[in-house]
Amino acid sequence: MTTPVVSIAYHSGYGHTAVLAEAVRAGAAEAGAEVHLIKVDEITDEQWETLDRSDAIVFGSPTYMGTASGAFHVFAEASSKRWFGQDWKDKLAAGFTNSGSKSGDKLHTLQFFQILAGQHGMHWVKLGLHPGWNNSEGSEHDLNRLGVFAGAAAQTNVDEGPDAVHKADIATAEHLGRRVTETARVLVRGRAAA
Repeated sequence: MTTPVVSIAYHSGYGHTAVLAEAVRAGAAEAGAEVHLIKVDEITDEQWETLDRSDAIVFGSPTYMGTASGAFHVFAEASSKRWFGQDWKDKLAAGFTNSGSKSGDKLHTLQFFQILAGQHGMHWVKLGLHPGWNNSEGSEHDLNRLGVFAGAAAQTNVDEGPDAVHKADIATAEHLGRRVTETARVLVRGRAAA
């Protein structure tokens, strides 16, 4: 059996998004993936090659001013070298983000990731969870407490550090890592059988 390779390409300005990246990593590793954390603002040639050989790439960034961070945008633009050769075509992609506000325009960041993945010819893996905390029996401790479908979304108060990332948001990011790995396993097995 082939082990899926999952890379998490992310930027974290103040550490909150790094907490989520680690949660995605933990979920993916628990599901049996070979996992690589790649800080896009420090990316090396070797890490670009790791992305090229990955079965899935999970994009992560804080949401700043309604979109991914400037550092992530620089990475996205640099990925155009891969676009020319369609090097990431038919890989899986997914995404996660954090902002200070409950909405914070996180959806726009996830849509930016989806468009980036689409330009590369990648297949988007959605969160696959019903929204939590949307009825009288729910609570802020539900998975997907912010009710986002496109990827894992988190909210952390702007006056608190990375240790304040909500436990339900961390668990949701872990779920995303497991889901990406399980989907990648199906893809890898299918390719081996073809």
